Amino acid sequence: MMPVMNPPRPPHRPSRLSAHDHVREDPYAWLRDDDWDKVLRGTKPLTPDIQAHLEAENTYAEAVLAPSADLRRTLLAELKARIKEDDSTVPAIDGAFAYYQRYVTGGQHPIFCRRRLDSGAPEEVLLDGDKEAQGTKFFRIAGADHSPDHRLLAYAADRSGAELFTIRFRDVATGAKLPDELVEARGDVVWANDGQTVFYTVVDEHHRPNRVFRHRLGTDRREDALVYAERDPGFYVSVDKTESRGFVVIATHDHATAEIHVIDADVPDQAPRLIQARQADVDYEVSHIGERFVIRTNVGDAEDFKIVETPIARPGRENWRDVVAHRPGRLIRSILLFHDWLVRLEREDGLPRIVVRRLSDGAEHAITFDEAAYELGLLSGYEFATDTLRFTYSSLATPPRTFDYDLATRTRVLRKEQEIPSGHDPAAYVTRRILVPSHDGEQVPISLVHRRGLKLDGAAPLLLYGYGAYGYAMPASFSANRFSLIDRGFVYAIAHVRGGMDRGYRWYRDGKLMAKRNTIRDFIAAAEGLIAAGYTRAGSISAHGASAGGIVVGGSVNERPDLFRAIVGEVPFVDVLTTMADATLPLTPPEWTEWGNPITDAAAYRYMLAYSPYDNIRPQAYPAILATAGLTDPRVTYWEPAKWVVALRDATTSENPALLKINLDAGHGGASGRFDRLEEVALVYAFVLQMTGRPKG
Repeated sequence: MMPVMNPPRPPHRPSRLSAHDHVREDPYAWLRDDDWDKVLRGTKPLTPDIQAHLEAENTYAEAVLAPSADLRRTLLAELKARIKEDDSTVPAIDGAFAYYQRYVTGGQHPIFCRRRLDSGAPEEVLLDGDKEAQGTKFFRIAGADHSPDHRLLAYAADRSGAELFTIRFRDVATGAKLPDELVEARGDVVWANDGQTVFYTVVDEHHRPNRVFRHRLGTDRREDALVYAERDPGFYVSVDKTESRGFVVIATHDHATAEIHVIDADVPDQAPRLIQARQADVDYEVSHIGERFVIRTNVGDAEDFKIVETPIARPGRENWRDVVAHRPGRLIRSILLFHDWLVRLEREDGLPRIVVRRLSDGAEHAITFDEAAYELGLLSGYEFATDTLRFTYSSLATPPRTFDYDLATRTRVLRKEQEIPSGHDPAAYVTRRILVPSHDGEQVPISLVHRRGLKLDGAAPLLLYGYGAYGYAMPASFSANRFSLIDRGFVYAIAHVRGGMDRGYRWYRDGKLMAKRNTIRDFIAAAEGLIAAGYTRAGSISAHGASAGGIVVGGSVNERPDLFRAIVGEVPFVDVLTTMADATLPLTPPEWTEWGNPITDAAAYRYMLAYSPYDNIRPQAYPAILATAGLTDPRVTYWEPAKWVVALRDATTSENPALLKINLDAGHGGASGRFDRLEEVALVYAFVLQMTGRPKG
């Protein structure tokens, strides 16, 4: 495919990177602005030559994609038509009020509301996201939570995309903003039970959340008490509250180890109490009921987690007693505790399920579902002494459904199903879950969906999605957007590769650190398995990976470019070795437990060098490539995809384009408004359709 104009060809400015008796040369290291942290915070513009290059990349991408401009507009209209514009969430009851969020027709951001439970009570608007966003290029609300006495609202907003939040407060009765402003916050804010004190997390100069402060409304921010400070740069700090509302929870963790302190929510001035000192590779989470804590943990040999309890007065590990014992292969993903019930969300044989345990006698039952592949979610509400569990269900073909489940009578009530205004019939689609062998004989699950009646003779184009990192189990859940491809004859598939916990903790362990290449090999095996099963053929697969999924698609296309027609890397993590060798970057020290530390570990350095997508680009016929980036992204910094694209452009022996589309006003999550985000989806889908020879859809 011949490009319509010459692509950007930035100059080579070789930079030598030496470590462990090895030298790498990076001709595009200069694309990283020396003052990138100031650019992130919006206090300094980009260096002019970098700015000029990124703008040239955007111009070139638009020129190459010009033939599908009409298709892009069609796609955007389709995507919007699947959104119920005046939508709302199912109300959550708290005392005398029902709290919910809603959107208005044409609105980009949520409006936070409540109603009194009295019949006919008028709606009260607590926070109007559309009004708050006026005059900003980017706006995102991380969370909004009312005070225990229902008089005040705390909310955190990011106005740059850099995930630097400011926490503000409103008087609910008058709508007036309080003068208190808590800046450079992470976005989590927790009320103490007095309704006047909040706890919040602050980031350091490297953008890492490492401190928890206590603020009393009406006092000077400079007087806030430092409650907890983390000294290890490899650990992040967050603040939350138990379901019982009895304790404020301060959690510090990396990807393998946790340490938790608690504060009595009725006594906010007390010092934090340690539950259990951190021990390498011991993870745990804390809930509370009565005189005991209930803990989900992998302590000892409980690789797939178990549930224990311990007295509040003596919370240490020596007093932990099993409530739900460990069972290998059954991964306990999360728990939700009520006054009389313990609910756990677990995964076994790659599928999720909900198990209910009555606390009085330990009797258990599971909530059952029928489809071959689906996803479940537990929704925590405000009520603790209740018999009602709220959960969500969806599949690749079935839109999300919200149920209220009576834990005592075992009956469920459908409270909401996502409405698709343009129409959607789940029966018109087929969902399947298949297993394919990887290079070492491990069976890789694949969830897939296509239109019923699609001839499976290998002629169909296929989009293959993969992630495989941080233990995240990729859900086989519904996305209305995907049907713009599926209804055009695509098979949509998710490869549940190692690095996630799709098949338990072992599946995660076998796809991290010195086993990371299994993630890439599993993805290649998934592509080969789908070809063998007749779903598609080599050269008809579009691969899609986002963030850490950039390793999957970037590594796979280096090893097997012949399998793919197009590659999409959304904010792709592709320069693994360089990033992990730079301890000044926001995520690097906390990520060493996931990828390894190439600064101190020569073996980790050599291993990363062998798979890092940027370091393994070589002369060969690459398929078409589209990378996206966000200028203020603190997670995958903009220069990673920028360098990746120009290096691919240098190396490829094909005429397929390598494109970069960078949002100069957003960060890791892309555009913030619900319709603005659809423009990015339409861009990706138009690229895939154009590169697979279907520009008219």
